[in-house]
Order: sequence, then C-alpha cells, then structure tokens
Amino acid sequence: MATPVLLAQAAPAPVEGGPVLGGLVPGLKRGQAVSVLGDAGLLLALAAGDGPAGDGWVAAVGLPELGLLAATGYGIDPGRLLLADRPGAQWPEVVAALAGGIEVVLLRPPTEVAPQLAARLGAVLRRTGCVLLVAGDWPGAQLRLSVRRSRWVGLGAGHGLLAGRQAEVLVEGRGAAARGRSGWLWLPDEHGVVRALTPAEQAGVDGTRGGALAPAAVGVGSGGQPSGDAVGRGRLTAV
Repeated sequence: MATPVLLAQAAPAPVEGGPVLGGLVPGLKRGQAVSVLGDAGLLLALAAGDGPAGDGWVAAVGLPELGLLAATGYGIDPGRLLLADRPGAQWPEVVAALAGGIEVVLLRPPTEVAPQLAARLGAVLRRTGCVLLVAGDWPGAQLRLSVRRSRWVGLGAGHGLLAGRQAEVLVEGRGAAARGRSGWLWLPDEHGVVRALTPAEQAGVDGTRGGALAPAAVGVGSGGQPSGDAVGRGRLTAV
C-alpha cells in the first residue's frame, strides 16, 4: 500500500475543543484519532459537538450510507460537508489529502488497518491538526467510544412516535481515560440536542435495569454492509 502524502496546505490552528457529548468527553484535541465502535449516531454527535470542527469543514470517507438529513439533524452543516463515498484502496491518500484543510474527517476503513499505516496517518494528523473519527477499530486511537445499551423514547403500546434515544456511552483510552468512564446521554433528545440525562431522567433509566433495555443496535460497522439508523432532529432518519 502506498505511503500517504501530505499536501502543502495551511494547517488549522492547534486549538483544543470544548467538552462534547454532554461533558462525557472533556474535549477533542487536534491531531487526535478517535475510534467509535458500532454506532452511527455517536459518530455524528461527536463530529458535530462543540469541538475542533466549530464552523469549519467535515469530510466523510468510506461512508456511502451516511444520511445528509441525519448529519444535519446532529448539527453538521451540509454546506461544509465533503463526501468521498467509495475511495477504494486509495483511502489513506484521500484521508491524508483532506487532513491538510479539513478540521474533522469521518472514516470507515474498508479493511483492518495495519499499525504501521495508522502510525503514518497519525503523523499527518499531528502535523495538520485534523481530528480523525473512525467507525471501527483504529490502532493507537487516543479514545475509544462505544454504546453499551440504548433505548428509544416516545413509543407506547403500539402507538406514538420516536422522540429521542437514550444511550449509555463508554469512553476508554490512554492517559486519564485509561480506566474508562461511562454515562447516559440523550443521543439526541426530542429537540435534536445531545446532552446528559437530568437526575430525574437518570432515575427513570435506573428503574428499568434488569432487562428492559435493549442492547445498542444503531451503527455503522467497520466494513461490509452498513446497518442501523441514526436520529435526525426530531425524527428518525435512516443513514
């Protein structure tokens, strides 16, 4: 596989983003690689959070099933979203080229990524300040996020509309995050906002423990055929 080539472009300022995902993640640092396991909504929420993207650009590489309506619902500006649906074997070169001028790149590699390739792309990220959010495993990722359990809110006994999704998100990584931490979030709530549950809402979740919650099944896998859905702003939107 060819070695990614860094294009001579102006790099974004190396500024650390603010807290994202309701404060569960203190902030995304520029040049970071983050692994998001099996959940499209979590991937979009992380990309659209108050982090390095800000009013900048987001690119999605190898995610042909990504729904623009769903991305917009999470707060990603479709006018600042670049899509490289099927880069094929040239995906490392595509990521390296985009990293020179894009704040956040979403990526689903078509195959397992070798540590040597991940290290080379990591050097590109650190040089440009781009944040890489990977749908699936990534060798050397500074953070790993996954949804342990989730449930949809709004449906009654055969009636009602999906109003939002509550999810228990697990954050693992290196350094201070090595021990792991988890918390319940709206992903998103009925207003399309990603936030932590209130104490009253958390009490409702705690009261359902013992089997009522379904395992997380909303996702973008690490390869093969896409699966699952993502919530748009105030509605269920397929991606």
